[in-house]
Amino acid sequence: MLAGFVTSASADEPISPIKASVVTNQGEVELGKKLFFDPRLSKSGFISCNSCHNLSMGGTDNIKTSIGDRWQQGPINAPTVLNSSLNFVQFWDGRAKNLKEQAGGPIANPGEMAFTHELAVDVLRSIPQYVNEFKRVYGSSTTLDISQVTDAIAAFEETLVTPNARFDKWLKGDRKALNPMELAGYNLFKNSGCVGCHNGPAVGGNSFQKMGLVEPYKSTAKAEGRIAVTGKDADRFNFKVPTLRNVELTYPYFHDGEAETLEEAVDVMGRLQLGRKFTATENSEIVAFLKTLTGDQPRFMMPTLPPSNNATPRPKPF
Repeated sequence: MLAGFVTSASADEPISPIKASVVTNQGEVELGKKLFFDPRLSKSGFISCNSCHNLSMGGTDNIKTSIGDRWQQGPINAPTVLNSSLNFVQFWDGRAKNLKEQAGGPIANPGEMAFTHELAVDVLRSIPQYVNEFKRVYGSSTTLDISQVTDAIAAFEETLVTPNARFDKWLKGDRKALNPMELAGYNLFKNSGCVGCHNGPAVGGNSFQKMGLVEPYKSTAKAEGRIAVTGKDADRFNFKVPTLRNVELTYPYFHDGEAETLEEAVDVMGRLQLGRKFTATENSEIVAFLKTLTGDQPRFMMPTLPPSNNATPRPKPF
């Protein structure tokens, strides 16, 4: 399958390089980073945003469905937080229009962090260092509230982009960035129709699609997709197309985490979405291409969280 592969990038490629993030308010980002890693935003005092969106593991947790409060098994696979700012909506069913709106969801979800927004804010207000930091970022005349909390978390998440993937370098004209097998995989990826859904800088994240266009997708998961938001039966099993950026790091795959490997995911997508059975060689070529989408992972100093004091409400793990 090496014959006829793409040899150079052009302006009309369906995928475009990721641009590095531009920070306009460093204080807000630093505050959001602390909140992202702070488990005190959960009822148990054990679960943070990073628990399910681990920045050392591709921005996810690498298990089928995430573990929430009191070891509850979640109903859906945790999507990566990396490059999430490039998504046109948030969550698999698109129920949040942006990162700020998304950030408040898990805190108050009884199956995830299991707190309430009011109690989370009470915890933060009880910690003088947090109170002072919120005032520095948002002004001394403002009151610490959940809007500021989610705003700060979103500001930090917006910095979690992963530029400089080898494929990006190829798109920018470095013909040595990819080998012939990887280029053959990209050619297959384009010519087979994968780019119909997986395009743009995030290689996805910009549309809803039905899972199982050609053949029905059989899953034991309870999640039914976009219908949970719209109530329309036509939206049943319609999910936001996931980004393929860093996809070699974000296993297992699909909304239910049923595909354990990239090879399995490529095979299922070929049959169910495209009506095509890829040969073993074709599958290997596409997988080789997908691995070139891994970019620079976030690098930053881990935050030191402000300490609780005697007035801080204690966690309730049981």
